[in-house]
Amino acid sequence: MKKFLSNYKSTIILLVAIIVGAIVGIIFQEKATILSPLGDLFLNLLLVIIVPLIFLTITTSIAKMKTPKRLGKIMVTIICVFLCTSIIAVLVGFASTYFIKLVNPEDGEQIRASLEETTDEEESSDDEVTILDRTVSLLTVNDFQKLLSKENIMALLVASIIFGLAVNMTGEKAKPVTDFLIAANEVINNVVKIIMYYAPIGLGCYFAALVGSFGATIVVGYLKTFVIYTIVAVAFYFIIYTLYAFIAAGKKGITAFWKNVVPSTLTALATCSSAASIPVNVECTKKMGVPDDIAETTIPLGTSFHKDGSIIGSVFKIMFLVCLFGTSLATAGDVFGVLGVALLANLLITAVPIGGGTISEMLIITMMGYPVAALPILTIIATIIDPPATMLNVVGDTVSSMMVARVVDGKEWIDKGKK
Repeated sequence: MKKFLSNYKSTIILLVAIIVGAIVGIIFQEKATILSPLGDLFLNLLLVIIVPLIFLTITTSIAKMKTPKRLGKIMVTIICVFLCTSIIAVLVGFASTYFIKLVNPEDGEQIRASLEETTDEEESSDDEVTILDRTVSLLTVNDFQKLLSKENIMALLVASIIFGLAVNMTGEKAKPVTDFLIAANEVINNVVKIIMYYAPIGLGCYFAALVGSFGATIVVGYLKTFVIYTIVAVAFYFIIYTLYAFIAAGKKGITAFWKNVVPSTLTALATCSSAASIPVNVECTKKMGVPDDIAETTIPLGTSFHKDGSIIGSVFKIMFLVCLFGTSLATAGDVFGVLGVALLANLLITAVPIGGGTISEMLIITMMGYPVAALPILTIIATIIDPPATMLNVVGDTVSSMMVARVVDGKEWIDKGKK
């Protein structure tokens, strides 16, 4: 029990703070908006740290990459498996939310107006812009200082990837730079931890003001989101992952998977951290018969670039905002836009327990065109779905390594691994 409370302490505190905030908002109604500045303080602290967090997280991850055994075939297979399973996850998430209103959109205009009051006035232009122009402006900027703005998240990601690749290509000569990036990344992660000490107060006050302004409807929306997400996660865990194990090695694959996956599952639920689950997950994967080089490559890379639970969660976050703001998804382009944003918001984000989620949420807000002040709304959703999402993230890597082994070593891989 003590270990459980220790591992879940931060999540429990956040949930309690959110519940207390909701109660305060319901009881005091509009008077609870007096707490809004305390919530804005938390939002401002998060926004200030966004740019260095993105840059250091991405560049450090790429700069530290080492060449694994059988690099070519293993890496190509990993990429293909990750893409295919990620697409399946995003489709499941969309199918689970498309026909359900996660939150009542009746107050959408009022909420939008309220949130936009806290953001800078947006520039408007009647000039017609082509898709190519929009793509260029999204991915690049014409001045270095513009990279230091939260308004250009995608451009910052591109620049971070290029810089990380350059450091990696430079090799031993770039070791001082790599060491500096790693040290700076550790520092920035600790800054995030310090900020998150204030999270219970900030999110509690933010939620109290939100509920006080707009009533209990949004509370029902969060509860509905949690229940539906949990149902989807459990179904995905038992049905989809069993299917993946069967694809990897037939009935033997199913037996090996369910015989050894429990420790990984429990570790993910107990720690709510994909990174913390890596050692146990690698060990469980090897016991399934997956070769060492595949397990030791797929699991760490999967922790960074393959997150079934987070992808499904991103769809839920997007659809929550779509309902909240009354956004129309009338065309196929709108639907593909949601699916694309959900994929991009996760495939490029590494396994930072808090920071990675914040980057992902900022990408969602930026690319979907919602006000930055909506960030705490997504942070609350991320908090309430964290345990089942982490479970899918971790176990998704386990079963993916089995499918990679199937492609790399042939259909008899499981028998070779057990010899």
